[in-house]
Amino acid sequence: MRHLSIDIETFSSVNLKKAGLYKYVQSPDFQILLFAYSWDGGPVRIIDLAQGEQIPVEVVFALADPSVIKHAYNAPFEWYCLNTVFHSPLEQWRCTQLHGLYCGYTAGLAATAVALGLPEDKRKMGIGNALIKLFCTPTKPSKANGQRTRTLPRHEPDKWLLFKEYCIQDVVTEMEVDRRLSAFPVPVQEQKLWELDQRINAHGVAVDMGVVEGALTINESVSSELISEAIELSGLDNPKSVQQLQKWLSDEIGEEVDNLQKGTVTKLIDRMTEGNAKRVLEIRQELSKTSIKKYKAMYEAVCSDSRVRGLLQFYGANRTGRWAGRLVQVQNLPKNFLQTLTHARECVKRRMVDALKLIYGNVPDTLSQLIRTAFVPSTGNVLLVSDFNAIEARVIAWLSGEQWRLDVFSTHGKIYEASASQMFGVPIELIRKGNPEYALRQTGKVAELALGYQGGAGALISMGALDQGLTEAELPDIVRRWRSANKRIVDLWYGLENAALQVMRTGQPVGIRGLIISRECDFKNQLDFLTILLPSGRKLFYAKPFLSKNDFGKEAVHYHSVNQKTRKWEVTNTYGGKLVENVTQAIARDCLAESLIRLDASGYQTVMHIHDEAVLDVPLEIADIDTITTIMGQPIKWAPGLPLRAEGFVTEFYMKD
Repeated sequence: MRHLSIDIETFSSVNLKKAGLYKYVQSPDFQILLFAYSWDGGPVRIIDLAQGEQIPVEVVFALADPSVIKHAYNAPFEWYCLNTVFHSPLEQWRCTQLHGLYCGYTAGLAATAVALGLPEDKRKMGIGNALIKLFCTPTKPSKANGQRTRTLPRHEPDKWLLFKEYCIQDVVTEMEVDRRLSAFPVPVQEQKLWELDQRINAHGVAVDMGVVEGALTINESVSSELISEAIELSGLDNPKSVQQLQKWLSDEIGEEVDNLQKGTVTKLIDRMTEGNAKRVLEIRQELSKTSIKKYKAMYEAVCSDSRVRGLLQFYGANRTGRWAGRLVQVQNLPKNFLQTLTHARECVKRRMVDALKLIYGNVPDTLSQLIRTAFVPSTGNVLLVSDFNAIEARVIAWLSGEQWRLDVFSTHGKIYEASASQMFGVPIELIRKGNPEYALRQTGKVAELALGYQGGAGALISMGALDQGLTEAELPDIVRRWRSANKRIVDLWYGLENAALQVMRTGQPVGIRGLIISRECDFKNQLDFLTILLPSGRKLFYAKPFLSKNDFGKEAVHYHSVNQKTRKWEVTNTYGGKLVENVTQAIARDCLAESLIRLDASGYQTVMHIHDEAVLDVPLEIADIDTITTIMGQPIKWAPGLPLRAEGFVTEFYMKD
């Protein structure tokens, strides 16, 4: 088996970040400029396609040769771009970015190289972004550049030579990353899943552009009216300015307004009587709906066939392997509560602003609720939407061996009622609507959502416990009761933490509840990981682990990862509840992965999936939701005894049932 490492540079007038790979490549002016490659880790050669050079015949044949494995960083880009000209089957490609993410590193070739400690000459050159902007995107015409709209090699010959060096360096870096990580390969099943993910992304999902364009037009009209009203009420030049509005509000209501965050605005509105200040805050609340950005994202990304592609990022959460959203960010779409979605959609498509105001009142909120409905099936098809019921709660019950929870999920499935029953010693039969005991269900729900991963009173508050009518004084007792009712889960927190500490101290692997925790090192490449082998056969990686005191003065496992706020590679620490959260979410992800593979094998087309939900585009004549939920609820061989259950519905547009 031979290996061909590749990096290309391309031009397109379409904005790659806003529109995504597929629309970028489908642009009529798309062009591959440079093709750099290396055989089996040897010297890198570069083909200057922009200046008429040709890719060697043996390389062209190699692109389609199953005995040659093709490697690239963010391989979907190279694979999709090159297939506009050549034939290169997806299953012959390996993604170095996936390899890095699987091993606990970040996305981005340069960032991964730094995290791996690659020497300076093995990293990407820092000037790459400037060169990409110069040669790969349209040029703004000016007198200085002769009014040209694009920079060609002949316009900047010295910088073009530098660009070629940059492209070569990418291949060098990619190969070094792959070599460094070679002792920790991506499992075969993850490679197959990555291939399925690329096919789902390339297929895309249809978008009703009537809804999208109508929403954008209506939003512009309504926003203009609301801003004019706010100016008239407040006398401010710019009522959207936080500084101006804070000062005006403080003067208007006679008290200091510290901020205009979402929660603060809501609380202020709730305790205000009618008046200018309240109405201005209501306007701010209406204007703050971010869903209009998703309509804009759809508009930017939609291809000529009215489909949006590339919505999912494989291994987007590199700790657990869960998918992340891209472009439209389908992982955090607003929920819909309207009973008349079909009518509201028609009003938007026909730009009936007055009807929307009359029937639904808050137009921005209505547009927000309709964002999901812009995703539609292909002509003649319907969408089948199916999701796992309480998947994380089921997984943690199975993983910990908490039998009463497993019994609940194997029978009626009412975990909130059952949890309240266990916590307060009330028969579950009494916790039903109409009985005073039904109020306990809400406490059980908040506890279930907040406390499974070693959360305390603070977690309950974050989950809205105080807004549900609970007092701060009650929270410690709720935490105590929940933990007392879930002793096996509590044992799992401390068991997993102690196992990790033991592995770090002794270097010997420890097995616990079907998991194997190990210390894995490659001394030659100075790589060191704490790993957790999951039941599915893949591993979770914690890079450069060490023991040190945490903020509470307790010995804890520390490791290196990307800080989600600063986006920097830095040290963090973990504990039992966090490890249980990682493992539980990873197993839940593997359950979804298993379902996606089964659905694909059964001939169904998945167009997107969100958390634990699969969305299928199916011909009307074979649209049987029971078949789908049965496939998703089937036992998984590596998870015997895990009580899975899926529920779903058939719809003419995407929605939350």
